[in-house]
Amino acid sequence: HKEYRRQRQMCIRDRANEGMTMMVVTHEMGFARKVSNRVIFIDVGGNILEDCGKDEFFGNPEARQPRTKDFLNKILQH
Repeated sequence: HKEYRRQRQMCIRDRANEGMTMMVVTHEMGFARKVSNRVIFIDVGGNILEDCGKDEFFGNPEARQPRTKDFLNKILQH
């Protein structure tokens, strides 16, 4: 399944580089950081907690909502 995931990510990245606008739902933050220009972070209840550019989202975790900050602190440590 790893190979399929990698192929799917390469296809999405290629389309993004060609200028295609997409909405991608993922838990893979490394991939999101590479290919996105905007991040919308949604909690389990469907509430939008963040809607900002990727540099703002990933570059300043301390300025995020508490739930977002907790999530980012966990994933950015790995």
